[in-house]
Amino acid sequence: MSEGAKAAPSGQLNPMQKIRIGKVVVNMGIGEGGEKLEKAMTVLKSLTGAKPCPRKAKRAIRDFGVRKGENIGCAVTLRDQAIDDFLRRAFDSRKNKIKESCFDDYGNVSFGITEHINIPGTKYDPSLGIFGMNVCIVLERPGYRVARRMGRPGKIGREQRVRKEEAISFLKERYGIKLETES
Repeated sequence: MSEGAKAAPSGQLNPMQKIRIGKVVVNMGIGEGGEKLEKAMTVLKSLTGAKPCPRKAKRAIRDFGVRKGENIGCAVTLRDQAIDDFLRRAFDSRKNKIKESCFDDYGNVSFGITEHINIPGTKYDPSLGIFGMNVCIVLERPGYRVARRMGRPGKIGREQRVRKEEAISFLKERYGIKLETES
């Protein structure tokens, strides 16, 4: 059986049990706006090929000089074909190792990349600098739209949710991920 699909009673694979990647969100928290944020947005656009959106501060933090509503970060949401290429390069930057604690119980995976220049195919540009980022992967099965729709959203059954073990085996199969031991 491939990619987390379960066998139906007749012995055929159930297409509604097949796991897929819903979206990948790449986030850079800069902590300040202005020129540094513009450079981070340029780096994020060159890595993902998508236009980043600025993120605003939710509250003021006087010690860090951050005001509420000020742009302090940027993020990109990847879907469909853009996901595969970026994830292969992101996993390569971590040597295809992820800690088990990066997986949650609902099929989500989050990990960090400390320096964007560790991603293969990226050149260091001294005028831009070096930035770190967080990568969040959402795994889902067909039918998750029921919970997200505007009119009459429904609940997702327990069997339709992606569990931690299924998420680990899906990423091992598709990207060759190895679990890193916790230390």
